[in-house]
Amino acid sequence: MCGFAGFFQNFGKKFFVLSNFKVWKIEYVHKIQKTLLEREKKMAGFKDVFQRIEVKYLLSDSQYKELMKRLEGMAAIDSYGKTSILNIYFDTPDYKLIERSLDKPKYKEKLRLRTYGVADDNTNAFIEIKKKYDGVVYKRRISMPYAEAIDYLVNGKPVKKRSQISDEIDYLLHYYKGIRPAMAISYDRIAMAGINDPELRITFDTNIRWRTNNLSLSEGNVGKDILLPGQHLMELKIAGAMSMELARILDELNIRQTSFSKYGKGYLEYMYGVSNDMKETAAYKNIQNKTNIAKFRKAV
Repeated sequence: MCGFAGFFQNFGKKFFVLSNFKVWKIEYVHKIQKTLLEREKKMAGFKDVFQRIEVKYLLSDSQYKELMKRLEGMAAIDSYGKTSILNIYFDTPDYKLIERSLDKPKYKEKLRLRTYGVADDNTNAFIEIKKKYDGVVYKRRISMPYAEAIDYLVNGKPVKKRSQISDEIDYLLHYYKGIRPAMAISYDRIAMAGINDPELRITFDTNIRWRTNNLSLSEGNVGKDILLPGQHLMELKIAGAMSMELARILDELNIRQTSFSKYGKGYLEYMYGVSNDMKETAAYKNIQNKTNIAKFRKAV
């Protein structure tokens, strides 16, 4: 009898706590909804976990200027304005990660270190795992001072604050033997967030550059140019389907989806000597073809 009484007494307490929690949760969600749009704009670039579809487009300068006019009322430049984004991509000595990525498998992953602006030892840095499965991008990251990130990734010191994401990064560091800083990719970015759709995010990248020497984010945006003069790389980041209005605008401006990997472009130029003025030629497009990449591997 005492057992049953104790059970119902504990159950009643739990039910009371859960009921109060549910009420508190509803009130909390209502408060969140009131400021959701503003918060999304401010925090769009600084979440820990992302799951979204990313579609890329290569724009001429005239297409970019016209598109910016058409986006008025749909999206607005976020509070950060133009930002320099600096990355170090990590790879194995035989470039296993980027080679696999260029083969366009159903699943691929990358590991990178990122800062927003030129880094010093105390700059907040992000260690990111970027995975793509069946067209959907999953990004998970942790943050820490730049000097600590280098100690962790390069010098093998344990992370100070362990988490599920840091455990995933540890796994990659052990799984890919000899993984080390492989290439710096940097660019200037203008980011826009949807006015009525907080999940909509559009970015425009220019001055995209790569280098394999001086792999420190304290160097700033320096290296060899990937884009041709006047080009803008646009990325549309959405949770689901693109709006009909945005699809119509892109169609009217003849803006077409493209496949574009910054690290991949830098790698192809580094490995195969593809110069900037060759990037619109048929020869360059053939190099990016999976079969021809395999042939190049055997030749070098």
